Amino acid sequence: MVTEINEKLLDERLAALESGRTWSPRVVSKLENHIHSGEDAELFRINPCSFAAEKGIPEDEAIDIFLHASALGLFEMDWFLLCPLCSCVIDSFRTLRRIDSHCHCNLCHLDFDAALDDQIAIGFTVNPDIRKIIYHNPQQLSAEDYNFQYRSAIEGLIPDETPFTVVKRAITKALAFIEPGEKKTFDVDAEAGALLGTTPDGDATFLFPIDTTLAPKEQHIELSCSEDVCDAADGSVSPGRVVFDITNTGTKRLAFLIWQLPPGISKPPPLHFAPFLSGKRLLTTQTFRELFRSETTGQGLAIKDITLLFTDLKGSTALYNHIGDLNAFSLVQQHFDRLQNVTVRNGGAIIKTIGDAVMAAFRDPAHAVRAALEMREEMGEVSHGTSGRELILKIGLHKGAVIAVTLNDRLDYFGQTVNIAARVQHLADANDIYLSEDVYTSPGVGELLESSRVEARNARLRGVDQEIPVFRIAPQQSPEVQPA
Repeated sequence: MVTEINEKLLDERLAALESGRTWSPRVVSKLENHIHSGEDAELFRINPCSFAAEKGIPEDEAIDIFLHASALGLFEMDWFLLCPLCSCVIDSFRTLRRIDSHCHCNLCHLDFDAALDDQIAIGFTVNPDIRKIIYHNPQQLSAEDYNFQYRSAIEGLIPDETPFTVVKRAITKALAFIEPGEKKTFDVDAEAGALLGTTPDGDATFLFPIDTTLAPKEQHIELSCSEDVCDAADGSVSPGRVVFDITNTGTKRLAFLIWQLPPGISKPPPLHFAPFLSGKRLLTTQTFRELFRSETTGQGLAIKDITLLFTDLKGSTALYNHIGDLNAFSLVQQHFDRLQNVTVRNGGAIIKTIGDAVMAAFRDPAHAVRAALEMREEMGEVSHGTSGRELILKIGLHKGAVIAVTLNDRLDYFGQTVNIAARVQHLADANDIYLSEDVYTSPGVGELLESSRVEARNARLRGVDQEIPVFRIAPQQSPEVQPA
């Protein structure tokens, strides 16, 4: 197959990508080589985490380069919903707004609410204006490519690290598309276990246990299936050749599979997932929030666990009065720049600013605490040698579940976790950092605070029914410490 690439457009957009920011050596050339030499399947829903591992690129930089490349039209972002039980791709979307978190997996007959933490993934597909691949037209795919590439994610792994899609290929005895009104013949050799007929395009299914006490013989089974049901009769079949004549009585094409299930297997093995770009990680990536400001949710999407950091400046009104609006504004802008740099450096993103306050989000509580400690140090550097112009931060952190929503045309977070994080920050005084117990007890936080003075107490927060434990990380030079 001849690969057709729009070389002129590719060169123009690669040049824009190179000039957009500074990249590590050869990162752009590795991406260019991948576009030129990658197989079609390798340019479809590229996982930037696995791309980084394969190409020897830092993971965060790989995510950034795909985001910049998508903003420039080299790639298109694919948002897709993953089934946690079988790793099939339940549905895919071009924009966050179109995602419906209420999901149904046809293969597992499972209803669930997808969360941005683990069921919503993001991949990157080469733009058809740059290079056309077969996956741009799923209706033209073979039944094999449709089921095992387009409707499956290779990241789902069984305990021995084998991709579950490899297991699904191995147990597939027959596979074909059946058009509406069409009859298709499936010829299989039945072994011990059961024959399962199923489709990712609907809930139609049948199950015939193999009765090994019966003598092997050839059997013919005729049945009808629509998108949602098969009229197969209950009962077992003998080992040996089984010929299925299946008529599609529905209104849409079905990709129909017959699997040979091993004895005693009634559900998929437990899966874990290789690293991929989750919706939560993307929303806590500063590059995404800057390049794709127009991305908004069509509904609230759950995040099971995220760490929120709030800051505020102490005495900012007095600062404006003391040094004037222009000087104060310049100093406050420096403060915002420093806080963003620290946040990004520690794997977080600025969600919004409110006056002189900042709200940031992190996937890892330890990274958020490290950012808070660095922010406090940064403000000391900004204020060094500026008597009467000191910037003094008050910081608070809390973690928990939130809902990602669109407020004022931007992605934001909503829920009690947000309220508590903001109110924990309100406990802080000059250069204080306050942590909720959920943050303080998170892995890695204790090691970060080994050299810090930590004071524990209970606090009553507005809107919270009972007192909660909080932990004050006192400044290194606390005014409360008296000289010996």
